[in-house]
Amino acid sequence: MISKETIINRFIGYVTIDTESDPTSNTTPSTEKQWNLANKLVDELKTIGMEDVTIDENAYIMATLPSNVSHEVPTIGFISHFDTSPDFTGANVNPQIIEEYDGKDIVLNEAEDIVLSPDYFEDLLLYKGQTLITTDGTTLLGADDKAGICEIISAMEYLIKNPQIKHGNIRVGFTPDEEIGRGAHKFDVEKFGAEWAYTMDGSQIGELEYENFNAAGAVVTVKGKIVHPGYAKGKMINSMYIAQEFINSLPRLETPEHTSGYEGFFHLCAIKGEVEKTTLEYIIRDHDRGHFEARKEVMKKLTAELNSQYGREVISTEIKDQYYNMKEKVEPVMHIVDIAEQAMLDLGIKPLIKAIRGGTDGSQLSYMGLPCPNIFAGGHNFHGRYEYVPVESMIKATQVICKIAEITAQV
Repeated sequence: MISKETIINRFIGYVTIDTESDPTSNTTPSTEKQWNLANKLVDELKTIGMEDVTIDENAYIMATLPSNVSHEVPTIGFISHFDTSPDFTGANVNPQIIEEYDGKDIVLNEAEDIVLSPDYFEDLLLYKGQTLITTDGTTLLGADDKAGICEIISAMEYLIKNPQIKHGNIRVGFTPDEEIGRGAHKFDVEKFGAEWAYTMDGSQIGELEYENFNAAGAVVTVKGKIVHPGYAKGKMINSMYIAQEFINSLPRLETPEHTSGYEGFFHLCAIKGEVEKTTLEYIIRDHDRGHFEARKEVMKKLTAELNSQYGREVISTEIKDQYYNMKEKVEPVMHIVDIAEQAMLDLGIKPLIKAIRGGTDGSQLSYMGLPCPNIFAGGHNFHGRYEYVPVESMIKATQVICKIAEITAQV
């Protein structure tokens, strides 16, 4: 199979290119620097022997590995994104390679006393004896989702070099701006031409996901009235106090830090406040569509109640849906999940079928006509300084891709 050295070198070559996306930008990709990796990937796909390699004006990349069988086989796809999250800097990534991890604390940055510890991140102990790639404590790593890209390209290269492995047409796609919710917005499903696909964008080895959150974003704007504080009685309206009422009126335990599994939440992401105006930014998440709609109604009702209480419109709430649970679109074609599960079992990997507490390009693509479950890419602790990825997990993900292609050709 693909060598550990190849995986490490390819992955490091990707993560050391800064591709952080920007939610405030109106362009696609949202940052010019994403082109640096996009163009590199196009060259690499051509070098390993992929066909029909294209990149459009928005940096969406597609390529084909032609079928090597004479019978008809469904065209399948594999998709990953090359941007990294704006939650934490992705500039000047300096990966560290930890050989034969001993299960103890990993000092990421001695000068700043930044330690990756299994006492806090228990999943580390799953990978004792393996090779880990970590950050130096000052940036994120970018395994989300450059590990997925590494695995897809490595799998395609392996299939090209080993034509005895039979497969149908395979399409690969790499997208910008997934981390800011736009990865699928300009994805040309018809051009991609696959019957179904898999995003390689999960975490722990074995993860296989076809359920995700229904998601919305909400902006709550509170209007106040400023007058001189010495003469404010009966005149001043402090928008920050009204905003505080709104915050405190939402269910306190229905927040990310108090929920897990299928439990939904309201998440206050940002506050900007002065007496005259305060803005609250929320995300709303729930796996159940009915509960999701009810959460939006809670915010609308609370807005109306506060306006009634103050006798005028002091608060407004704008809610926009972002994506929906892909389960609705994948369940009618569950054989595509069964194939991925069988691939893992054939490789001795225990499938971990669970719901994503988030979303992927696949959730939007499923509603665009491309059913698209999500498969592990291997990384942990995404979007921050404690991110890491076991090399062995990336190798296993590469093998899963090849095995899915092989099984599909037998169906």
